[in-house]
Amino acid sequence: MKKEIFLFLVALSLTPLSLLSQQVNWVSIEEAEKMNRENPKKIMVDVYTDWCGWCKKMDMETFGNPVIASFINKHYYAVKLDAEGKNEITFNGTTYKFVAQGARGYHELAAGLLNGKMSFPSIAYLNEELQLLGAVPGYMTPISIEPLLNYIAENKFTSQSLEDYQKSFQSKLIE
Repeated sequence: MKKEIFLFLVALSLTPLSLLSQQVNWVSIEEAEKMNRENPKKIMVDVYTDWCGWCKKMDMETFGNPVIASFINKHYYAVKLDAEGKNEITFNGTTYKFVAQGARGYHELAAGLLNGKMSFPSIAYLNEELQLLGAVPGYMTPISIEPLLNYIAENKFTSQSLEDYQKSFQSKLIE
């Protein structure tokens, strides 16, 4: 038992401090658009709802992972978008509004990014020209999202399938 504690402390001491405290730098989509004009990067939009348990789990376990957070901060502008948010959002020259429907309703921007397939959580990816590359629905673990984030950041989707990319992908996660 003492040996296991010692090994854990040694491993912890070898981990850079910057990784231990790393969090995703979330911005609004308007801020991401503005920053993108000055320093172009892809945009990752986490589309969520307040009532979504899997969204909260993904926030804590996936986006809370220091390796994932560091990679996102380096290669993307990270945006959180409440799919049921009531505020108007102007993005890429268009104003999007909340649409009341039934007990909840939805935000037009979320519906646009998800091509009307309102499933939560979902992550939409935009290129540096603010064009939608696609959206991926469902909860993702750090292990499942890491190759996808790299695949998109490295523009591998232009020349290789994700399945082929994953065969040679080297994870930076500590298992």
